[in-house]
Amino acid sequence: MKTEYEKLSRKVEDATGDSDWLDSDNDFEAFSNTKPTEHSTIVKLVCENKEGVGDEKEVPHFVYISRGKRENYHHHYKAGAMNFLVRVSGLMTNAPYMLNVDCDMYVNEADVVRQAMCVFLQKPMNPNRCAFVQFPQDFYDSNADEFIILQSYLGRGIAGIQGPIFTGSGCFHTRKVMYGLSIDDLDDSGSLSSVATKRMLAEGSLAREFGSSKEIVKSVVEALQGKSNPQQTITNSIEIAEEVGNCHYEYQTSWSKTIGWLYDSMADDVNTSIGIHSRGWTSSYISPDPPAFLGCMPPMGPVAMVQWRRWGTGMLEVFFNKQSVRNMREVPLMGLFHQKMRFRQRLAYISISMWGLRSIPELFYCLLPAYCLLHNSALFPKRLCLGIIVTLLGMHCLYTLWEFMRVGFSVQSWYVSQSIWRIKATSCWLFSILDITLKLIGISKVVLIVTQKTMPESRSGSGDEPPQRIDHGLSPSSGKFEIDGSLYFLPGTFIVLVNLAAIAGYWVGLQSWSCKDGGGGSGSAEACICVLVVIIFYPFLMGLFKKGKYGIPLSSLSKAVFLTALFVVFSVRK
Repeated sequence: MKTEYEKLSRKVEDATGDSDWLDSDNDFEAFSNTKPTEHSTIVKLVCENKEGVGDEKEVPHFVYISRGKRENYHHHYKAGAMNFLVRVSGLMTNAPYMLNVDCDMYVNEADVVRQAMCVFLQKPMNPNRCAFVQFPQDFYDSNADEFIILQSYLGRGIAGIQGPIFTGSGCFHTRKVMYGLSIDDLDDSGSLSSVATKRMLAEGSLAREFGSSKEIVKSVVEALQGKSNPQQTITNSIEIAEEVGNCHYEYQTSWSKTIGWLYDSMADDVNTSIGIHSRGWTSSYISPDPPAFLGCMPPMGPVAMVQWRRWGTGMLEVFFNKQSVRNMREVPLMGLFHQKMRFRQRLAYISISMWGLRSIPELFYCLLPAYCLLHNSALFPKRLCLGIIVTLLGMHCLYTLWEFMRVGFSVQSWYVSQSIWRIKATSCWLFSILDITLKLIGISKVVLIVTQKTMPESRSGSGDEPPQRIDHGLSPSSGKFEIDGSLYFLPGTFIVLVNLAAIAGYWVGLQSWSCKDGGGGSGSAEACICVLVVIIFYPFLMGLFKKGKYGIPLSSLSKAVFLTALFVVFSVRK
């Protein structure tokens, strides 16, 4: 299958690049004269299993599909592609379970399907309420320590409530749940109840919700009734598959609203997860050893900044979008409290979707000690109260360090993650707040910027060797943090310069500020916090002295110096 896929990739690239060699009856003629945003639906049958299911030596169907796109139609990125996949697979196999894996991840454990099926096919006392099985995303590079920690603690904690959140990859879904089925639509045996059958399986109702294709309606009826109806020859389904891939097929249907992957957010995975859990379904979390799926993270620098901004903006869209307010007349988030979701699960979704809002207080926390030091005003209490604060801060640091070391990471990894968290909070998420604000007031729309994926050389070769963790050399601790002239790096440079100016001013005026330790003035506590901020933003400190892609460009540095001068002048005024 790998060989056939590589052949297909080369032929598609040749066809899209130069169509002169194509014959009129060539199988790849559909790829000629196409653009990424302008082409018809393409369904290419690469390999068909004509012997049927059951033989372990048989290769499964291998079908290449690409939904139709037009520049004046919004194709909704990954969520739109997944909905097209659901329709096409329903026509060809109508399999009850679907696996969703991103393009930059691969299956690392051959037994992963069996593990998921053990959850779906178990025979509990009550009907199985599991809607999807989520495997944690693991990575073979060195930039994912913080992400792994979040999954190890936050992800497992949420999994113990109503189930893990769908994270967009490495997840097995049940078809009937993606068709909008609610847990209340099942009877005690787990089959579709008589009331739900009358309500959902009416032909007119299905046509309005799933589209005008009669074949789609037929496959939906069989899927909701728990039947799998694979086609004897999937070649007969290609023409119908091309029809349901048209960019206007979902118009005036329930696709993306209550059926399939939900739109309205760049974080369509979290949005879809809310829709599933709000209908009463649960989900399961499996963390095998070795990891089921492995992928790569973008290197630290502009590419990572774009990805973090997209995640932050998508989460804020979930916080304010219609899925959260569907039943409450556009009152943000109140809709979550009037559905079949457990209370603690609601709190988990609210907490995650509000991550982007942390940018404002994080930015103030990084600047307030410098302001107090320059203004000669106290930020922290003295003596005993200061000791209590230092003790609590030390306990927090030791606890987070224990979390990292318990998973197997080093002290250096803990420091790097603390640095990355502050950088993303004060830089990328600040732009996420701007994005969502402009969207809410109707000035502009949020546009998804695709993250560039780079395949390390050790993974681009033979796949026979076991995966090994790869160090890109781009980490804050090493100082190798790529910086360009984009505005993403302006807040971090500004924070470093402000705190350096405050430290320099403190030491220069050490003898003249008589109230630094006694009265109500600033003192060594504020200075120590400024030093701590500079240490956390170490990549930007090193960028002041480096050149090339690891140094701060002159344009960004000049802007940061100007803002720092304004901050200092404002702070020292009495």
